[in-house]
Order: sequence, then C-alpha cells, then structure tokens
Amino acid sequence: MNMEARVGAVVEGGQRALNSAAAAAHGSIVDAGARKFLQQQHNNSQQQHSQLGIIQQLFAGGVAGAFSKTCTAPLARLTILFQAVYSPSLLALYEFHKRTNVTLYFADGNTLLHLLPLYAVQGMHSDVTALSKASIWREASRVMNEEGFRAFWKGNLVTIAHRLPYSAVSFYAYERYKSLLQSVLGVENHRGNGTTDLAVHFIGGGMAGITAASATYPLDLVRTRLAAQRNTIYYRGILHAFHTICREEGLLGLYKGLGATLLGVGPSIAISFSVYESLRSFWQSKRPNDSTVMVSLACGSLSGIASSTATFPLDLVRRRMQLEGAGGRARVYTTGLIGAFSHIIKTEGLRGMYRGILPEYYKVVPGVGIVFMTYETLKMLLLCIPSSK
Repeated sequence: MNMEARVGAVVEGGQRALNSAAAAAHGSIVDAGARKFLQQQHNNSQQQHSQLGIIQQLFAGGVAGAFSKTCTAPLARLTILFQAVYSPSLLALYEFHKRTNVTLYFADGNTLLHLLPLYAVQGMHSDVTALSKASIWREASRVMNEEGFRAFWKGNLVTIAHRLPYSAVSFYAYERYKSLLQSVLGVENHRGNGTTDLAVHFIGGGMAGITAASATYPLDLVRTRLAAQRNTIYYRGILHAFHTICREEGLLGLYKGLGATLLGVGPSIAISFSVYESLRSFWQSKRPNDSTVMVSLACGSLSGIASSTATFPLDLVRRRMQLEGAGGRARVYTTGLIGAFSHIIKTEGLRGMYRGILPEYYKVVPGVGIVFMTYETLKMLLLCIPSSK
C-alpha cells in the first residue's frame, strides 16, 4: 500500500512537472509567436516603404492630406472663427455699455468703442453683438444664412494647395527620418525595445512636422486669412492675398506666427505619429485579422485627439498672430509669442487658451483618421502598380 502511494505520488508529481513544462513551453511559443508577428508586421511595413518610390510616397501623402482637409473643411472654418473672436471680458463690457450708455475709459485713455475695432483684427468681424452670443451651431447657422453653404469651404482651394505639399513632405520626411533614426540606433531590422520604437516615432514625427511646416508656411498663413473673412472681402483670392500681404506687411509678413507654428506643429505631429504607430502595433498584435482600413481610421482618430489636446493653445496663438494686420487693421499682439500668451490669459483667462477646442475635436477625430486611412489605402493600391525603374 505504501509502495502504491509512493508510486502514485511520483507519477502525480511527474505529471505536474510535465504540465508545468508544457505550460512554460506553450507560453514561450505564444511569446515567440507574438514577437514573430510583430517582427513580420514591422518587416512588411519596411518592405512596403522600400518598394514605394519617392513620387509614389509623396503622391500618397499629398492626396491623403488634401482629401481629409476637404472632408473636414466646414469644421476647420468654424474652428478658425471661434479662435478669432473677441475676448469675453471686452464683450461683457460692451454689453454693459449697451445697457447703460456709459462711456468706458481705460487706463491709457482709450474708450471701449475705440478698442473694440482693434480686437476685430483677429477675425475681421464687424458685428460685435452677434459674436457676444457665439456658439458652434449659431455660428454655423450664421454662415449658412449670410454667406451660403459654399462658404463653409471658403479658402479650401488654398487649403488644398497648402495641404498637398505639406502632407506629402510630412509623410515622406517621417519615413526618411524614421529610417535614419533606426539606422543610427541599430534597430532597422528588428523591434527590440518598445521605448526605443516610441522614441523613434516621436522624434521622427516631430522633425517631419517642422520640415513640412517650414516649407509650406506662407500658404498656411494665406489660407487662414481667406478662411477668416466674413462679409467684408479684403483678399480676393490666393494670388491677391500674397500680393497684398507682401505690399502692406513685407515679405516677412508671410511668415508671421512661424515661431508659434513650429512650437505647435513639432510636438503635434510627434504625438500624432507616435500614438498612431503604437496603437496600430498593439491592435494588430491582438487582432491581426481586422481590416487595415478600419484600424488606421480608429488609431488615427485617437492620435488626433491626443495631439490636439496637447498643442491646441499654441495653435490658437498661431492663428491670432497670423491674422494680425489683416485688412490693414491695427496690431494687438506686439510683444511676440510670450506676450501673446500673456495677453490672452490676462483678458480671457486660461479657458481662453482652449477657445474653439470643441469644433477642433469634431474636425480632428475624422480628419486625422481619414489621413492615415487614405495614406495606408493608397500605399496598398500603389504597391499593386508595377513601378518602372
């Protein structure tokens, strides 16, 4: 009996050892399989980029950006109009003036009614009363009633003219910077460290954003001024805007707000690319059979939310600095980037730094998702076309 017990214990212990060894082997196989999958996805991505020519990569990036901007143009214009409105503090004083008919003087001797037109430079608004009760849907209704449905795409031609080269340079530069960084760090043929991969995507995205923004900034400034026009048309088109700005503000006027742009675009694109790449890799490792198009759309949308939340205050300051001097009006932000931040916080509070964030989210969620989805789709389609070398 004791012998049977000992034999049974040995057999049971041996079975547990075998089960533990099998479980460990299975875990190793699963881990190895996951690593192999991620390695295969990375190698496939690298192979796709190497097979695509320069013209094809530029084409895919440019068309993706232009298509996305056209789809979200109405919300983009609403965002610009919201970023450009008067400060709430001045509007409250204006409402007080209307009720009491009291003339309000500031410490420098200027009256309220004298200062209001100076602040109108941001959005070229003429109806102060309408702006005092602004909301997203009220502003959309106003645009429809006063300017017509096509006005939502006002300035979209220059947007496309800007977005085609911007998006093309951005995606192409990102792939080049990423390859360079991977080569320098010695991780071009494998995905070793998640932190290293994240750093590569973040730095590569930031450098790509700065490169693209610097190359196409004058078109961005002209697009902003055309989109901010309301009833009074000061710029009659792209060429007229370029000519007028150069004549009235000099050649450097085309680069007004570039500092704020680079400070915002660098982190924005860095966050966008790094979050997108990380989410896509994680998603594909968990659900490899999901549609590439849907994965790109979802991950791109989430990356857009992350980047916009982090960099929106810089975007707002950039827009307002770009609109200074428009229509020959007086300047408000005369002390540079830091002074502009201080002025907005002093007159509008911290909430003023996120004026227009809601329509920005409405625009970004589909916009960035469409960019990545279209880019990935065009890459797959272009890979099916034999390239002549």
